[in-house]
Amino acid sequence: MREGTVTLVRREDYLAPAFRIRSVDLCFDLEPAKTLVSSKLLIERDAQAAPQPLRLHGEGLTLLRVLANGESVSFRHEDGMLVIDHPPEGESFLLEIRNSCCPEKNTELSGLYTSGNGFFTQCEAEGFRRITYFLDRPDVMAVYTVTLRADKAKYPVLLSNGNLVEQGELAAGRHYAKWHDPFPKPSYLFALVAADLVAREQKIRTRSGREHLLQVFVRRGDLDKTEHAMNSLIASVVWDEARFGLPLDLERFMIVAVEDFNMGAMENKGLNIFNTKFVLASPATATDIDFFGVESVVAHEYFHNWTGNRITCRDWFQLSLKEGLTVYRDQEFSMDMSGGASARAVRRIEDVRQLRAAQFPEDAGPMAHPVRPDSYAEINNFYTATVYDKGAEVVRMMATLVGREGFRQGMSLYFARHDGQAVTCDDFAQAIADANPDSALSVRLDAFKRWYAQAGTPAVTARGSYDAEGRRYTLTLQQRCAPSPGQPVKQPFVIPVAMGLLAGDGTSLALQLEGEDNPGATSRVLVLEQPQQSWVFVNVDAAPVPSLLRGFSAPVTLDDGLTDAERLVLLAHDSDAFNRWESGQKLALSRLCAAASGQAPAQLDDAFVEAMRAVLHHPGLDASFKELVLQLPSEGYVAEQLAVVDPQQVHAVRESMRRQLAERLHADWAAIYEQLATHEAYEPSVAQAGRRALANLALSMLCLHAQRSGDPVWPGRAYQRFKDATNMTERLGALSALVESHAELAEPALAKFHALFRNDALVLDKWFALQARAPEQEGRVFARVKALMKHPDFSLRNPNRARSLLFSLTMFNPAAFHRADAAGYVFWAERVMEIDAMNPQLAARLARVMDRWRKLAEPYRGAAREAIARVAAKPDLSSDVREIVTRALADDAVEAAAAP
Repeated sequence: MREGTVTLVRREDYLAPAFRIRSVDLCFDLEPAKTLVSSKLLIERDAQAAPQPLRLHGEGLTLLRVLANGESVSFRHEDGMLVIDHPPEGESFLLEIRNSCCPEKNTELSGLYTSGNGFFTQCEAEGFRRITYFLDRPDVMAVYTVTLRADKAKYPVLLSNGNLVEQGELAAGRHYAKWHDPFPKPSYLFALVAADLVAREQKIRTRSGREHLLQVFVRRGDLDKTEHAMNSLIASVVWDEARFGLPLDLERFMIVAVEDFNMGAMENKGLNIFNTKFVLASPATATDIDFFGVESVVAHEYFHNWTGNRITCRDWFQLSLKEGLTVYRDQEFSMDMSGGASARAVRRIEDVRQLRAAQFPEDAGPMAHPVRPDSYAEINNFYTATVYDKGAEVVRMMATLVGREGFRQGMSLYFARHDGQAVTCDDFAQAIADANPDSALSVRLDAFKRWYAQAGTPAVTARGSYDAEGRRYTLTLQQRCAPSPGQPVKQPFVIPVAMGLLAGDGTSLALQLEGEDNPGATSRVLVLEQPQQSWVFVNVDAAPVPSLLRGFSAPVTLDDGLTDAERLVLLAHDSDAFNRWESGQKLALSRLCAAASGQAPAQLDDAFVEAMRAVLHHPGLDASFKELVLQLPSEGYVAEQLAVVDPQQVHAVRESMRRQLAERLHADWAAIYEQLATHEAYEPSVAQAGRRALANLALSMLCLHAQRSGDPVWPGRAYQRFKDATNMTERLGALSALVESHAELAEPALAKFHALFRNDALVLDKWFALQARAPEQEGRVFARVKALMKHPDFSLRNPNRARSLLFSLTMFNPAAFHRADAAGYVFWAERVMEIDAMNPQLAARLARVMDRWRKLAEPYRGAAREAIARVAAKPDLSSDVREIVTRALADDAVEAAAAP
């Protein structure tokens, strides 16, 4: 099917494969310019399928030989596929293929490519076809045996999936290694590495009594930065077996770090290939956020060993089957690792902030799609926040509706039914429901699965009324979901609403619904499944303050109709830490939006400022929680609340309110900063990280105040902290405070930072990003970004470096990017086209920056459209980017998504 110039693949057209590959024997003779690949494929026919040609995917390959059962066979090429019109008769046959590819010219970083002085692979989603001809689809699962041959001096380490079964010497200084993976897997989980690497190794014994070897491979010189990754891997193995009864199933588990990588990491069976960003961490070079990122991503990829590898996707429309479920699992792991209730809430808040920053705008824009999409032109474009983060929220709602133990039982049934299979999202939901037949999920399963089928973010409206005479409180909830591309009308969702009621003094009330004999707990889950429903609570002595959507129990927007006074009660007293934070954010958001839309001056009132002061000094709140509450909502999140957006106005309003908080709480910031001084040895613990985060925020506010007052003391102290810091969190925090306040000392500090870390790629990424994210001041930040493009340490070919500068500007610095003279849009268009010629996946992600261009006020709106049209007009555009810009310009799709 074609939509304009974009060819669509549709879920409804899925057909089971007529041929399956049961075993694969691969042999690689590795050379950068010409790698020879020999494959032996044991292919079986589906006895139920009609006779038909065998079609194998292939891309950018040079075919050298094709044999079937040892004899030559006729073939042809058609639409990028190798077609054998008359494969041998019988139930099965052996197909032998010999081809070559050129890894050193593979700038797309998909398939087999070189990075530094090594060979690496990335095969998800459709990269294996760039290595050899194959049935490159996730529902074709085979057992692999892989032999690697290479120059021993250049590539002493040879790795592939599974277990090492043989290795040895060859003539002419070459050597070989043979690997066997006993578990059937789809081609997207294949991996190989050939490089000069060193490894941190750890043997562990799991609950079953089996011994396993864990290895983390990195470049020479980076081994001292791998301890945290290894500790995170061990913790992940222990947690998964304890929480879900899922043991490590291979003799060894390997992680390899590579500098050039499009994604964060990849869960190839037994051989995870990682972006260095999520492996390398030391106190001197990595921030607390980096340490938490390593822990989370290591866990995510390890958890895929079962939720993604042992059970995989039938087709790519089911991508959230593995990604949404595994994101949920890594979120739960991170919360369990964080410790107490407040620290767990911080993790939940951070996940929700990410969801709102990336997924909610996606749901409201031209790329809106269900968690299980119905069509795509380029599957790489659907590794999205919707599939990952909203998919995780769908799994979380299931867990809420069946309970913690019920969810574990559902997971056990899921593996009992489907281990070793390629299945669907429906199969997973059915297993959770069947394991809990009397649950709120089971009795509503068909309606609940609308979360997989319908795009968009449901909007929930809540209103309460109190009957003093009858001591009754009635809570009415309504839901509505706006049209999105291809879905003009939505059916009601099943929405679990965790809630509680507070008295005016903040006391939590026992909840008793009409018809119940006795009061129950102070928190419960209501299930909203109709367009409107009401619940009546009895024995309520006074008008309560409702605390709704506790823990963010569903991925919806909530209009609760509360007054500022009621929000202040929740901020001060709610037992649910998430809603406590949320109340503070809504207080700030209402003031930001009113000022940005011209309805009120950009002035913070005394009640809000005093509430923030109370949070800052509250003895019972963790520092990490305080830091989150005291941060104003981002410019991007404010913009999403407005019908028409002037990015410069939003920026001016938010900066004004930041300065007011800096000024009016100046003495408080100074006192807190002094209190948080610590001389402890660095640990990436939740408690220490919280104190450092709050201290960095305080220092930033103190330098911001100094910008206006002209007081040199705090910029001087920030510079001293920058020089004396013994860890990257404090050093970068001090540098950020100087850069964000445009202090005179920022320039010498930036120069010193570069001199200190010019040979550490990941730290230099921070240097580039910090400058690109600095608050815009008379066009200086934009000009600096353009100048940094020419810096000798900058390269568009490395995804991390490109993201550090370009994405920081276009995604995270609206005022610097959205310029009245359209220079930001011209710059964006040029970079998208330039990167597209090298790396379409990276270019497509940069193209997504303009998804929400129709919300912009003029002159930004017209200039943005012109820039998108310029990209769309390029004749040799990749399918990755063409899908993005075509959908962005499609009037019907965007207008449907934006309909009120």
